[in-house]
Amino acid sequence: MKKNQLITITCTIITLFCSTLAVGQNKEIDSTFKMPPHPRLLITHELEKQILENLKSDRRFKQIHQAILSAADHVLNKPVLERVMIGKRLLDVSREALKRIYYLSYAFRLTHDKKYLARAEKELLAVSDFKDWNPSHFLDVGEMTMALSIGYDWLYQDLAQTTRSIVALAILEKGIQPSTDKRYNNWLNITNNWNQVCNAGISFGAIATFEAHPALSAKLINRAIKSVILPMKQYAPDGAYPEGYGYWEYGTSFNVMFISALEGVFHHDFDLSAQPGFLKTADYLANMTAPSGTPFNYSDSRAAAEFNPALFWFASKLNDLGLLWVTKKQLDEQMPLQNRLLPSAMIWGAKLSLNHIQPKTAQFWIGNGPNPVALMRSSWTDPQATFLGFKAGSPSVSHGHMDVGSFIMESQGVRWAMDFGMQEYESLESKGINLWDSKQNAQRWKIFRYNNLAHNTLSIDSTLQNVKGNAAFISSADNGQFMNAVADLSTLYADKLKKSIRGVALINKKTVLIRDEITVGNTDVTLRWSMVTPATVQIIDKHTIELSYENKKCYLFVDTKSEVKMKTWSTDPVTDYDAKNPGTSIVGFEVKLKAGSQQAISVFLNAENPSIKSFSAKPIASWPTK
Repeated sequence: MKKNQLITITCTIITLFCSTLAVGQNKEIDSTFKMPPHPRLLITHELEKQILENLKSDRRFKQIHQAILSAADHVLNKPVLERVMIGKRLLDVSREALKRIYYLSYAFRLTHDKKYLARAEKELLAVSDFKDWNPSHFLDVGEMTMALSIGYDWLYQDLAQTTRSIVALAILEKGIQPSTDKRYNNWLNITNNWNQVCNAGISFGAIATFEAHPALSAKLINRAIKSVILPMKQYAPDGAYPEGYGYWEYGTSFNVMFISALEGVFHHDFDLSAQPGFLKTADYLANMTAPSGTPFNYSDSRAAAEFNPALFWFASKLNDLGLLWVTKKQLDEQMPLQNRLLPSAMIWGAKLSLNHIQPKTAQFWIGNGPNPVALMRSSWTDPQATFLGFKAGSPSVSHGHMDVGSFIMESQGVRWAMDFGMQEYESLESKGINLWDSKQNAQRWKIFRYNNLAHNTLSIDSTLQNVKGNAAFISSADNGQFMNAVADLSTLYADKLKKSIRGVALINKKTVLIRDEITVGNTDVTLRWSMVTPATVQIIDKHTIELSYENKKCYLFVDTKSEVKMKTWSTDPVTDYDAKNPGTSIVGFEVKLKAGSQQAISVFLNAENPSIKSFSAKPIASWPTK
C-alpha cells in the first residue's frame, strides 16, 4: 500500500471517529459535526460502483435502471415546471419536481452524460424561482425541499457556483425557514404521514446545506428525530399501518428516506428502526397484496398496485428477500415503474440479488394497533388462490372510512367482495365538501364511498357507524384448515346493539365464512348486511345469491334462524359530488331483529361449490385460537 493511500485511509477513519463523537453521548447532532463530502444523501461513490456491478448480473435491477433512464430521457424535451396550483395544493408540481430531479441526478451520476446534468440544473433553477412552495399545505414544501436537496447534493461538484448559491438559498428561504414558522409546522405534533414526509424533506435540506447554517441544520435534524417518533409509534405492535396500503407507500417511504439519510451521514439511526412494530411493517405490506396483484384498499387507498422502493430497504435491513416476492412479480409482469423514489430501490437493493427470491411461507398475517387488519390466503404462487382480508379499527383514524368490520375476498382471479377505496380529494373539495372534518355528523360521512352503507360490513337502521367506536381483534388462529380472526364491533353500534362480534374465516383454504353474533339493544332494529361486488348478481332463493363474472361463479349463502330478505342496492351516485362506480353493485340482505334478542348470522362464500347450503357454522366461541 502506498504511503498516500495509507494517509488517506487513516484520515478517513479519524474523520468518522470525530464525527461520531460530534453526534454526542445524548444522541443529538452537534453543529460542529464534520459533514462528509457531497454526495452525502443516500449514495456514495462505492455504492455507485456496486449498482453498476448489479446491472451486469441482475436483469431485474437492469430493468429498474433502464426505467429511470427512459423516464429521465422523456423529461429532456418537456417544458420546465411552473408554479401551477390545483385547488389549495402545489403538490402535483412538487412531486413531479422530486421525480424529475431525482431521476435526472441518478442518470447523471450513473452515466456521466451531461445532458442529464444540464436538464436537472434547469429544473433546479426553475423551482428555485417560484415565489414560494406553498407553505400553507406543507406537504408541498416537504417534497420540494427533498427534490432540491437531492439535486444540490448529488450534482454539487458539477453545478455552476451561481446555481449552487441560488438552490441553497431557495432551500433555506422556501423550505427550512417556513418549517420554523408556527403557522405552518403543526405537522411536527401529529401522528400521520404529514409528519413523516415533512420531517424527511426538511432534514434532507438541512443535511445538504449543513455548512451554510450548521447550528440551524443541527437543530432541525434533532427536531425531526424526536418528532418522527410520533407517527412511528402508530406501527406498534405488529406493523399494521393505520392509514392503509396507499399511505403506507407515502408515509413509510419518506420515513425510510429519513432513516437512510441519517445512517449514511451519521452512521446511526438514533434508534428509529427499533421503534416497536416498524421493522415488522414490511410484512404488513407484502401480505396486503392479493393474488390478483392488487391490494386490500381500505380507507383512503386506490385499488391499484404500487411499486414500493421502501421494501428494498426492509429486505436489506432484515436480510429477508421474501419481502420482495410481490416486487419480483411486478417486475416480471412488466409493471410500469413510475414511483418518484424509484432510484432508492437501486440504492437500498445494491447489496441484494433479485435472482433467487422465494415467497413467504406464512399464509396468515394479523396486525393489531390503531387500525387492525388480518390477511389470509391459500397460496402465494397460485393466481387463482383464495384471499381474505378483514379489518377492525375506527373511522376516526387518519384517512379512515366507516369500514370497520369490512372484508375483501378473492378467488379464481376475481375479487368477488371489493372495496371502492378513496375518491379523489379535489373532486370533493372543488364542490365545497369539508372532507377533513371527521365528527359524527360531518360532510365526510355523507360521501357515498366513505360510510358503512357502501362497505362490506353491517349497518343498523341505515345509520352511520359511531366515529368514536373502536374495534379490536379478540382472537385469531393461524390454523391451516380454519384460519380466522374475530373482532368486537360493539362500540360501532353502541346506541343500537349491546353486542356485535364479527368473525371471518378461511376454511379448508377455499370457503370464506363471515359470522356475526348480535345482541340487540332496547329497541327493535333492521340489520343490513352489505357486500360490494363487480359481479352480475342473481338471487337464487331466500338464502342464496349467485355471483357471475367472466364465466366464473361464486355463491353466497346465508345461514340464520331468522327470516332474511335478500337484496341488491345501486352504487349510482345520488349527489353531484359522489364519484361514479360503474360495473358494481351491493348485494346482501336485511333482517328485522327484536329488542333484547340474540342472533347469529353466518354467510358463506364459495367459488366452486353450489351446494354450499350443506355448510353450517359453529359459534365463534368454539373457533380455534391457535
